[in-house]
Order: sequence, then structure tokens, then C-alpha cells
Amino acid sequence: MTTTADNDPAMPLPELTLIVAATSKMGIGLRGTLPWTGLKKEMAYFARVTKRAPSPGTTNTVIMGRKTWDSIPPRFRPLKERQNIVISRSIERSSSTESQTVGSLPEALNLLSQQSKASESESRTGKAFIIGGAQIYAAALELNQARRILLTRILSDFECDTFFPVELPESGEGSGWRRKGQEALDAWVGESVSGEVQEEAGTKYVFEMWEREDS
Repeated sequence: MTTTADNDPAMPLPELTLIVAATSKMGIGLRGTLPWTGLKKEMAYFARVTKRAPSPGTTNTVIMGRKTWDSIPPRFRPLKERQNIVISRSIERSSSTESQTVGSLPEALNLLSQQSKASESESRTGKAFIIGGAQIYAAALELNQARRILLTRILSDFECDTFFPVELPESGEGSGWRRKGQEALDAWVGESVSGEVQEEAGTKYVFEMWEREDS
């Protein structure tokens, strides 16, 4: 059952897009890292999509848990050209130009809602992406604001100990979600995405977009 995060009703919360790479069994991790390696083109796709703001003067946001933040090599964080929000109950709240730490997902959404009210001279929030890990994905899926999943479906088999909380079967329908067509994917991400099976470092994958059936 989905819910709405608590906030000032005069300040609508942003729509959320979950972006994830997962096997057909929805495996996303192994011992705190990705089960696969060498997917440079897939990582470049993630970077382009999460950076591409919807309009001039806006900046996209990536929201993640502390373990996901820690898994990013220090030289690459915060993720450039995006506002980084880290959710953690165990570290002190902080803020800087490019990253902020908050205690919960509703707190992160309220922060974005406040930023959307910024004056015209300030950078406004663009798209908001949930990038992991499993607990943050699960928390987001409980909210009505989670409207879309950008899935890189890994077609090769890998051992996993962490899984995405919703099953998205290859049939294209499941658990209240429906896979959208190639034209809809291209339009939303803002580029022509290959609909063919990709292969890197011996790993095959395809790009998909899913939306809630009530969208």
C-alpha cells in the first residue's frame, strides 16, 4: 500500500524515479557492491540520465542510502552535476553545495519541496532519482511519489545477496507496474535509447522503463 510523505500541503512533494540495474531475479548487489563489472556504457547511461535536467536553471537530485554513498569511490563523490542527498540515521546531518545528509526519505522529499519554492535567481530542483540501496528503494516504493522505475535488466546470471523489492517480470506486467514502450523511454530520458540487447565484458543487458499502472 502506497502512502504520501508528511509535508506542508501547500508544498507538493516531487515525483520520484527509481533507477536500478538488476538481474531477471531482481538481484542488485553482492557483499556491498555490484555483482558485475565492466559495464562502462551502462554506467555512462546512468550518468547521462541522472544529470540531464528538465529545463535550464534546474538541477537533478540523486537520493541514496549511506551504504550506497560509501560504495562510490571517494574521487567520484559527490556525483557531479547533481545534488546528492544521503539518508543516514548514524551520521551527523550536514549540507554543502553538492551534498546533504538527512535522516529519512520524507525529510529528503521535504527538502526538495522547499527548494522548489526557491526564488527565480536560484537553481531549482529538477528530476529526483532514488539510486539505492535496497532499503531506500523499499521506502520509496511505499510512497505515492514513486511513479517510475528505470531498469537496466541484466540478462546474465550472477550470485546476489541483495534484491530490488519489486518483481518486474520480463512479460512486462507485475506488482502494479507496467513496462512502457521504447518511444516513451526515449521521450522521458531525453535521448534515443537502444532497444537492442547490449553486451559488455560478457554481460548482456537491456534498458527498460516501468510506470505505476495508475499513472
